[in-house]
Amino acid sequence: MKLKQIILSILTFISIVYVTLSLLGSWSQPQIQSRLELYQTNLILQASGWQPQTEDRANLLTLRDNIIGKDPVNAALKQYQNVQESNYQNLQRLQPNQPSQFSRGELAQTIGELELRIGIIQAVLGDSQKAIATWESLISENGNYPTSDTAEVLVGLWTEPPDIVADAEDILQANLEGWFSFQTLAQLYTLQNREDVLQQLNNQQQKTSENAVYKLAIVSAIPGFGLVSGIILSIILAVQWFLKREQAIINRNADVEWSVPWTAETIVQVFVLGFFLVGQLLIPLIFQLLGLRPAAGDVRLQAFYILITYMILVGGGLGVLYLSIKSFFPLPEGWFRFKLWDSWLLWGFGGYCVALPLVILTSLVNQRLWDGQGGSNPILPIALENRDPVALGIFFFTASIAAPWFEEVLFRGFLLPSLTRYFSLWGAIIASGLLFAVAHLNVSEILPLFVLGIVLGFVYTRSRNLWAPMLLHSLWNSGTLISLYILGSGAN
Repeated sequence: MKLKQIILSILTFISIVYVTLSLLGSWSQPQIQSRLELYQTNLILQASGWQPQTEDRANLLTLRDNIIGKDPVNAALKQYQNVQESNYQNLQRLQPNQPSQFSRGELAQTIGELELRIGIIQAVLGDSQKAIATWESLISENGNYPTSDTAEVLVGLWTEPPDIVADAEDILQANLEGWFSFQTLAQLYTLQNREDVLQQLNNQQQKTSENAVYKLAIVSAIPGFGLVSGIILSIILAVQWFLKREQAIINRNADVEWSVPWTAETIVQVFVLGFFLVGQLLIPLIFQLLGLRPAAGDVRLQAFYILITYMILVGGGLGVLYLSIKSFFPLPEGWFRFKLWDSWLLWGFGGYCVALPLVILTSLVNQRLWDGQGGSNPILPIALENRDPVALGIFFFTASIAAPWFEEVLFRGFLLPSLTRYFSLWGAIIASGLLFAVAHLNVSEILPLFVLGIVLGFVYTRSRNLWAPMLLHSLWNSGTLISLYILGSGAN
């Protein structure tokens, strides 16, 4: 065995250990799905207060009810209680010295905020005694957190007779948002007989509620349109395949093979050196040694940090890829094909529509399988909770342009064809899709991303044009970011 092979074997072993430990570590991290559901719940609560006063009031109310459901407040209470129970379980699982995205103190504060909102929902539903009991329990458990001050104000507002503290309005405005802020301030102004301020609050709430209805319509329409289109398209393609078999669209280029001039050693070298070593070990180590980690509260710096590190990964990964296959130039026909005037738009959009129902179904199964655990992409919570336009623009460029371009070149442009030297075409699609899913280092995302990776691979092998999976990948990430932005904007 040559020295190069020995070094590559050692680095491969290190990469496998690192990936395994990262996946095991992600198992104890909460998924973002429960937070997304709460943000959607908050938006539904906002929309529930909309009372249109136009001529088509009946139609608009029907639209509202179709979007938010028949009993949104009770549904919200159940949703919050389910998430609360999940957080209690996470707190019990979390060891005192265990590294995690969330410390025990942060998780306890999150639980306190959930308790606060659960009490408000209970009060709005008319069960003030249960609400007061919820808040008093919060006060006794989280005495030093801002939620305790808010809970004390709320207890006073719903106690008989009321006990209103002097700075109640400031505390409510500082610590509550959206529907929860409106409900508590409305209770305060009603008790204080401040009719003018209450009317202003109601007017503001009507505008916010109307916007919430439209936002929910958009959030539902993005996956809904793709879901229906995907099911219809899948049926059409299945019928065409049944009737035409070898001449069907989905069998296009199925028998066209790649000529692979390199061996498995080159494949391992590209991914171990260019992807895992550079991206997961060297870049974080260099930034840590230079002390360039941005502060957690500065979202714009965090966005620039993510962009810079990703572009370094792109440069390093493509550099290793180029040096690894340079000796095989000129490459055989069919490698890394970018054809602008082709049917890649149809393959990209069609693949996106077909992927939606498949990944949604897999995600539902996956969520039950992992019970809210398994980690998530670290960009998602940052994009969800921040409204900085510069940061959001950077996130969009990173996730919807840079990531699809780089990952499709690496996984579909290089890996998938290379694997056809050792596997059948379908075997290469499945193997490359699995590695694509594992490379994201979150155990809860493996199944959904595996399915997405298979669709991406299928689209590339049929279109033989990298623009097609790049478009599909970009649409997928863009849809996710747009939904996150809309859901996050519903908090205020």
